[in-house]
Amino acid sequence: MKRAVEFYSEGFKLCGDVYTPEGLAAGEARSAVLLCHGYTGVKDLYLPDNARVLNEAGYVVMTFDYKGWGDSEGKSPNRLAPYSRVADVQAAMTFLGVQPEVNEEAIGIYGTSYGGATVSWVGAVDKRAKCIVSVVGIGHGARWMSRVRRMDEWFDLLEHSKSDRVQRALTGRSEMVERSDILLPDRQSAELAAAARRNNPAAVGTIPVEYVDDTIGFNPEWIVGQISPRPILFITSDDDRL
Repeated sequence: MKRAVEFYSEGFKLCGDVYTPEGLAAGEARSAVLLCHGYTGVKDLYLPDNARVLNEAGYVVMTFDYKGWGDSEGKSPNRLAPYSRVADVQAAMTFLGVQPEVNEEAIGIYGTSYGGATVSWVGAVDKRAKCIVSVVGIGHGARWMSRVRRMDEWFDLLEHSKSDRVQRALTGRSEMVERSDILLPDRQSAELAAAARRNNPAAVGTIPVEYVDDTIGFNPEWIVGQISPRPILFITSDDDRL
């Protein structure tokens, strides 16, 4: 069963969904998993499939939209704001932990793509996350961005980011560009993403150039070692061209 929920992070109201498994007895508290979407994702893109499988395994599951995404409130829409996302995940964990069907001592966090980076950081700073799963996550922003580009493309992107940084300081606005200009997906990834997003109006097509600075300044490799001795599972791909 799925129910819509609302909670707050740093003063903004965020929207989420809680999925409860069949056979949940009255007064029973189950282990729970918080699912976190990626770079430009929303809670209704990809994650409901994960929630269904985890429900079948007996877990309570929660999805949500970060500040400024989907139906969630936010100061500015469609920003990456990685450290703000960390706060959102922590607020979601707090909310999930007080639900009557959840054992607050048994909450895991799961993130795909950039969500994998987010949950790695959260796991390092918040011991309430009893286990962490990062699926094709990012450990070092600059290394990832540079490796999917030719060297001249990488330097061009840095120059574009530098000029946008000045514009943001002078005007408070960042230039909006196609998400593919920043993400730079391979053809197959672009086709799959387009198909998935076609029927989801909340999945945006443009993002601010500010994403570049945000990505470069957020590197979970710096602190991931703090997760130990709690478990973290990294799931990667042999042919991850994105």
